[in-house]
Amino acid sequence: MWVLGSKSWVLGSIFYVGLLLKMDLCVGNDELFVSTNGTSGWPSSVTSMYILGDSSVDCGDNTPFYPILHQNLSLNPCNGSDQTLLPQLLAKKMGLQYVKPFYSQNGSMEDLLNGVNFGAAQATIMYPKSGSYQSLNQQLRQAFETIQLLQLQLGQDTAKSLIESSLFYLSFGKDDLINYLVDDESATSPGYNGLHFTHILVDQMINVIQNLYDANVRKIVCMGILPLGCSPSVMSTRYNSSIGYKLGCENDVNLLVLEYNTRLEQRIVDLNIKMRGAQVIFCDTYRAMMEFIFHPQAYGFEDAKNACCGTGEYGGTKGCLSPDMACPRASSHVWWDLYNPTEAVNILLANSAWSGDPLPSICRPITFKALESSSY
Repeated sequence: MWVLGSKSWVLGSIFYVGLLLKMDLCVGNDELFVSTNGTSGWPSSVTSMYILGDSSVDCGDNTPFYPILHQNLSLNPCNGSDQTLLPQLLAKKMGLQYVKPFYSQNGSMEDLLNGVNFGAAQATIMYPKSGSYQSLNQQLRQAFETIQLLQLQLGQDTAKSLIESSLFYLSFGKDDLINYLVDDESATSPGYNGLHFTHILVDQMINVIQNLYDANVRKIVCMGILPLGCSPSVMSTRYNSSIGYKLGCENDVNLLVLEYNTRLEQRIVDLNIKMRGAQVIFCDTYRAMMEFIFHPQAYGFEDAKNACCGTGEYGGTKGCLSPDMACPRASSHVWWDLYNPTEAVNILLANSAWSGDPLPSICRPITFKALESSSY
């Protein structure tokens, strides 16, 4: 059962009603049911991308009042716009148009057919303390309302074909662990530990995948969490002036990330066996990032520790308050700000996820390219 924050639920519901009012209900299905290459019917490749996630998929544009309520994240959490983020780079590789944020939709069917980015910076898997941003459950509700709208406009059969050929991109967990590490009271509660917390997060993600499958979604990608123990914010928090700068990362934090990633992938392997016709992929961004962090020069990076945009030790004490405070060449850095990678890193991740080059097998069991060319 969904638990919804009142503010985001009201905003989402008003937007959903607005979509209905703005669309021309008299348009026939045949007129709408045209693929991007000019032929009728859906091709076997991925036709749309629907994105659900946290600050790994949204720069704050899709988060109401983000400049005021950015809390643990930077005011400018992206090295540019959200078009520099991993899902948008992958959408471009698949020949899809820019996937617009949910709150930037103009109500046209064309926008919905291309896909929607429901993601919101600071979004969490668990129900957030604040109603200022969308949790996973709130985004899931928006996604299901969009599916219902497509069914209403296209008819059940046509909408089913569209959903089966669409890709649902899920990227959560990073902000949950950030909250847990930074200021979550549960982190110090008796009988509540980090491993238990990661198990709860994975259970919730698996429930979401199963709910999407029941709604005829057949292509799903789950992104792992990057190595937060190497992030400028965590390294800055653990910095000890008497010891100086550390050579490695904070292993206890990375162990939590690895527990989440490993458990999620194991559960996804089971789902691929149980859910007939489904293709669920896990992408190991942790392993890829660790490669860049410990072998930076091999990939064209000069600095794998310090944030390009930030202040204090490792550039991780304060987030990126303005792009003007960024380093001269962001492409030489692995980290953009407190927790987020630069566009240069995202490009390498996108290339690896797409074809396995330069890093093979970060997406398992198949690459994005193989998924894109497959049919349900």
